[in-house]
Amino acid sequence: MALWNKLNVDVITLFVQDLQQAKSFYQEVFDLPVFFEDPNSAVFQFGNMLINLLVETAAHELIEPQVVAKRESGARFQFTIGVENVDAACEELRKRGVDLLNGPMDRPWGIRTASFADPGGHIWEIAHKLSKTDK
Repeated sequence: MALWNKLNVDVITLFVQDLQQAKSFYQEVFDLPVFFEDPNSAVFQFGNMLINLLVETAAHELIEPQVVAKRESGARFQFTIGVENVDAACEELRKRGVDLLNGPMDRPWGIRTASFADPGGHIWEIAHKLSKTDK
């Protein structure tokens, strides 16, 4: 399967209940412009990857016969963004109205992290590697 280790994930589609609320969150929290949008989706570019926010009602045809899980079902994954300083990034998130789920905290594996959720319940983590003097 040598083919797969040479590929990138280009687009991640997140199913959302309220497109306008989710779109506003990504614009305000991540300070990103909309890359593309139509009545059912808004796309944002994170480096070389796109995050596609798709309304749940339009998601059904993409994943049939599976069903779209509701936010209340619980988290199934998280995205991690590397930052220079988790504490400084948390201060910026708070200024933008974001409530943290946890952190900042030092993890036993040498990373400092904090987590928050977007309006659709998708979990985002920010992280930086601890220096030897931080441990």
